[in-house]
Amino acid sequence: MTSDDDILDAIRQDSGLAELLWNVCEFDLARGDHGEPVRLSSGLALTGVAGDCTGGTFFLCGRDRTARPVLYAGSEGEAGLIGQNLGEALQIMVGLPSWRDCLKFSGAGDLAVMRTAADHLVRDENRDEPELGAQRIRLAAALSVDLPPVSALLTRLHAAVSATVPQFVLTVETGEQYETLFGTWLPSHNPAWH
Repeated sequence: MTSDDDILDAIRQDSGLAELLWNVCEFDLARGDHGEPVRLSSGLALTGVAGDCTGGTFFLCGRDRTARPVLYAGSEGEAGLIGQNLGEALQIMVGLPSWRDCLKFSGAGDLAVMRTAADHLVRDENRDEPELGAQRIRLAAALSVDLPPVSALLTRLHAAVSATVPQFVLTVETGEQYETLFGTWLPSHNPAWH
């Protein structure tokens, strides 16, 4: 699968793949409506393609391109790029299902802090959801994406979110901007990680 459309078509045509994608990544093509009118600061087209269980939306940015950047908008008013195309965004989501929490506990976008958070999150996932590793491998194979090491995925995620400004800032009709995906919390703010 090379284009965003090929990936989306494959998911639409395979209910087992769609279910696995939901179980691992909370990525659901039936939830592409964001619920409020939004636009990009650059004026590029914005197409909602999927949503998650928290009310967040995954958008493709731009038109008529084989690969379009993917922007995630959370339900709490935060948004940013998570991949330069859908394949890269899914690779990050499959390889690092806790990507949202890595951003939340990033100390305002510090990659070293994200790595510390990821270490805790991966341990938690292995303890609480031991079946997730096998599901991730099956999903990566079905989507024809590699599973690089967590450190490489974090670097890509950090680079994508960092590239949000200035062209991919999400705004509402009144002109108010969504906040960055980089949260200010540190891993030490989570008492379970002490």
